[in-house]
Amino acid sequence: MLLEGEQDSLLERITKAMESAAEALRYEDAAMFRDQLHALRKVRERQYVSSETGRDVDVIGYGEESGTVCVNLVMIRAGQHLGDRNFFPQNSEDAEPAQVLEAFVAQHYLAQPVPPTVVVGLQGDTALLEESLSASAGRRVHLVTRPQGERRVWLDMATKNALIGAGHRRASLLGDAARLTALQQALQLGDQAQRIECFDISHTQGEATVASCVVYDGGAMQKGQYRRFNIETAAAGDDYAAMREVLMRRYRKVVSGEARMPDLVLIDGGPGQLAVAVDVMTELGLGGMNLLGVAKGVERKPGMEQLFRPGQADSLRLPPDHPGLHLIQQIRDEAHRFAIEGHRGRRAKVRNTSRLEDIPGIGAKRRQRLIARFGGLRGLIAASIDDLADVEGISRELAERIHNALH
Repeated sequence: MLLEGEQDSLLERITKAMESAAEALRYEDAAMFRDQLHALRKVRERQYVSSETGRDVDVIGYGEESGTVCVNLVMIRAGQHLGDRNFFPQNSEDAEPAQVLEAFVAQHYLAQPVPPTVVVGLQGDTALLEESLSASAGRRVHLVTRPQGERRVWLDMATKNALIGAGHRRASLLGDAARLTALQQALQLGDQAQRIECFDISHTQGEATVASCVVYDGGAMQKGQYRRFNIETAAAGDDYAAMREVLMRRYRKVVSGEARMPDLVLIDGGPGQLAVAVDVMTELGLGGMNLLGVAKGVERKPGMEQLFRPGQADSLRLPPDHPGLHLIQQIRDEAHRFAIEGHRGRRAKVRNTSRLEDIPGIGAKRRQRLIARFGGLRGLIAASIDDLADVEGISRELAERIHNALH
């Protein structure tokens, strides 16, 4: 079909197949169709990006599928296609396409450099928007709203990309909605339960303990609402105390009205961690909070999770292919990833600075010279006493002191 020029029909066929697979909870099949759409889009892009050598152009297309809006940005630099990216504007359900595109252009280039030419399917007077972009860029920016020739092809391509993106997002939302519904039914939460927060603790033998809180809401992970907490009061390696600290810090803000109340709180851990969460919520006057402990089970394999609920001695085991369990796994794994990422960063910072700061005679300037000379703590540890003494401001005696402290 591609070689015979039936690209639009092929795109439509694969998009429908992807949506059907997602609705039937056949996620692996849906992912395969998604990858086919991505590959086909790449083929389409390569047909058109080699002209107008030396020119920098952004092309912006609009697509909508069953109320889901997508804006596709195609970036062409020096006549070469650098890729495209889909954006999904929020609160755009009742807006006209021209309103969505105008708002996108105005907001996107506040944080991103604007090329000399922007091709966008806007209708009406765009002089004010063009003037604003030019003033922000400090040079003339030309908005092309009625492109001809190859620019017309680029805009058609961006528009079709946006339609594919909207369809993909729609299918994804339908799949997420099915998983959330399955979880609501399994835990008897009610169909109004939408917001889920999950907590995890990460450390290395008690060092640089970091807690994470990730948020799932509106059918997707809300990365802008993630939070990390450096654990300060809990004893090293005391996961229960660390969990108590992070829950207290998080939900005091809920009590004071500074943060939203979740519909479900996931705790990475078993009955012990869950008991801590129950105590914290009771102490804060949030005893009605839905809590769920998620333990990996004896074999620690995905699909073998044990789910613990307050007041129930027996754990709940959902089938490995249960959509609700898949959602729990996704949220739990994201909390784990976010906690580990924060812990590693904190641990590296501590290890790279505190050991030098603890050595008498090493102030900020000498510390800076040592780090600059050897590239970090690893290089310092590998350095000999003679190497250390060769740094400006480091005497032989101080070099020996540094070497002994690092070893």
